[in-house]
Amino acid sequence: MTSSAPRRTVLAAALAAAAGIAAPLAQAADEPHKAAGGTAEPPATTPDAEESRPKSLVDYRAWTTAADWNDGTGKGTRVEHGTRPGVRIARPAGTADYKDPHTGRTAVWEYATWTSPAHTLAVPATEVVASWNAHTPPGTWITVELRGTYSDGGHTPWYVMGRWTAGDTDADIRRTSVDDQKDGKSSISTDTFAVDDPAGGLRLASYRLRLTLHRKPGTTLTPTVWRLGAMGSDLPDRFEVPASEPAQVGRELAVPRYSQEIHKGQYPEYDNGGEAWCSPTSSQMIIEYWGRKPTQQQLSWVNPAYADPQVCHAARYTFDYQYDGCGNWPFSAAYAATYRDLQSVVTRLSSLTDVERLIHVGIPVITSQSFLKTELDGAGYGTAGHLMTVIGFTKDGDIIANDPNSPDNKAVRHVYKRRQFENIWLRTKRKNAEGKVVGATGGVCYLFFPAKPSAAQRRALAGLGIR
Repeated sequence: MTSSAPRRTVLAAALAAAAGIAAPLAQAADEPHKAAGGTAEPPATTPDAEESRPKSLVDYRAWTTAADWNDGTGKGTRVEHGTRPGVRIARPAGTADYKDPHTGRTAVWEYATWTSPAHTLAVPATEVVASWNAHTPPGTWITVELRGTYSDGGHTPWYVMGRWTAGDTDADIRRTSVDDQKDGKSSISTDTFAVDDPAGGLRLASYRLRLTLHRKPGTTLTPTVWRLGAMGSDLPDRFEVPASEPAQVGRELAVPRYSQEIHKGQYPEYDNGGEAWCSPTSSQMIIEYWGRKPTQQQLSWVNPAYADPQVCHAARYTFDYQYDGCGNWPFSAAYAATYRDLQSVVTRLSSLTDVERLIHVGIPVITSQSFLKTELDGAGYGTAGHLMTVIGFTKDGDIIANDPNSPDNKAVRHVYKRRQFENIWLRTKRKNAEGKVVGATGGVCYLFFPAKPSAAQRRALAGLGIR
């Protein structure tokens, strides 16, 4: 996605939202307050990967185990045990009407709810992004909501963080974020909760997440949610970030290379076509690195004259009908987790040292950043927001990235200077081409990894608070 793209692709320091609060569809009582993927060369000898880390400014918490789900409060749900425990509808708690704003159709849906215990943030947060992994058969969908407690003792409303389904047939709603949510202290910008005036000292001290599982009346089909989590953070305003020293370097993962640019003009109903498909293109590269891809039947809707039809498929099935784009971070992560035995999270990392640890155990990282053309040598463009995939490090510690904003698949692999890349990715403030101070992403990334990671992968993820 290039700088001409008009839609939200990065977090701004101050999130503007229109007045109003979106009510949840199903009103529940408020609670008080071997891994696939190869390597092009073996890892170099490096210092201990588990060296002590500075205190993190990021708190990621997820509910994934049977014990986690049993700790929550269910109304009409049950816990499904097995290799991937989750929650699903047992006996609906009721029915509710939903008018789909993108189709105009009103339908009655059965629903059940599950609400997490309150999670006290280790880092009282100015921003929170929820993400989830779920299976939604045709005619089923989920709503994910967040309600928090402020550091002054007040409470947010139940904010809708997404209404999501994997499909978009006539049996399905259109997956969507919800605009116009605010309470005078905080607001929602597409997929992100943010305190409106972080300089005033207010923070989100804790939160609960609520799932509402929906299905058509009379069916036994049900959504199943395997992972529900959120990343809270409180990052300082900074134009420059401390430089990290290369450590676990000299490894490159064998990640497929796909260009978004070869899809220009294709399916413009999905975010103006391929020119803006950096997120789904990056996601598809990593999905295929883990050995998954759509079936021929799933791709049958794509024009057979188009190369790499799976990229078109990823764009369609990550599309957010309210945001009118494919850059909704949790929707991209949720799409990846629709593939067999994959899971995903949206989080923030603190330095390239964190990325090195992940690459070392075979986990590539999709990063979100914005920069001027002069700030990243070799890119050849500037951008207000763009996603690419870090697939390795040279022996000198520079970044090896699959950058989908390339003219063709052969040109996707780039080597970017470590210091330049680290700064544009981790900073929270920058100046745009007009010299105006704007927000930057502060280390946002997607991580896709197996449902059963290797022991080394589990250790690396646990070091980032991901379990």
